[in-house]
Amino acid sequence: MKRILGIDPGLLHTGWSIIDIAGSTRKYIASGVILPPTNIPFAERLAYIFNGISDICEKCQPDECAIEIIFVNKNSKTTLLLGHARAAAITSVAVRNIPVFEYEANKIKKALTGVGHADKDQIYKMLSILLPTAHPKTNDESDAIAIALTHANTSRFE
Repeated sequence: MKRILGIDPGLLHTGWSIIDIAGSTRKYIASGVILPPTNIPFAERLAYIFNGISDICEKCQPDECAIEIIFVNKNSKTTLLLGHARAAAITSVAVRNIPVFEYEANKIKKALTGVGHADKDQIYKMLSILLPTAHPKTNDESDAIAIALTHANTSRFE
């Protein structure tokens, strides 16, 4: 059995999920969203993300991590800020020697729906079929589950 941590990074909302895989079996364990307070300094928000992912790693003991690769936004400042949040999450996992695997948004969508430009509703519908016990409350949480499932479905585990 392998335990996978899926992360959808964001400075305002960082979605996370934990799934277990054994052979062709996928089991939803937990998911949620890390919400750094918006009224604290930027560095403290990054620390909040780092600490939130650290807590999840301590509680859930993932074997591997899958995270979304950011795309370049029209606003380069937004892309840079998102990159910082992503780095905080990756570093939190990497200091625990948990391997990190990265996936582009289109690859995640295609792995779950067969369509690289699927919308959020299509992703959510596939999640409800593939992991019927998962009931994400936000898009960030849903995306984190999708990222973990993509890793589970595209990687070879022994």
